[in-house]
Amino acid sequence: MATYITDDCISCGACEPECPNEAISEADDIYVIDASLCTECIGFHDEEACQANCPVDCCIPDPNKIETEAELFERAKEIHPDEGFGELDESTSRFRNDDHQLAEGEEPGARLAG
Repeated sequence: MATYITDDCISCGACEPECPNEAISEADDIYVIDASLCTECIGFHDEEACQANCPVDCCIPDPNKIETEAELFERAKEIHPDEGFGELDESTSRFRNDDHQLAEGEEPGARLAG
């Protein structure tokens, strides 16, 4: 998981229903992302749904938990074995479009599947 929710979270809940993996849940003061379920929406969307729906931009890449597109896609297939994923493209992987948010120090294209 390369996404986490910062302490700036206002607990509005906008992110939770948008996650295709049900990886987001409410904690004591803020929402949190379960690292074992987060796929950064690979296989589902061209952007991370939590980031796209957060009104305070507190769903951000975690520079300490960098994963490749291939690793995230494998996790998505494990979580959703009946989904029948096809090949990744610009509509199902943010790594395939030019405007995805990078983690601090991350090079463009560094996490693309080979």
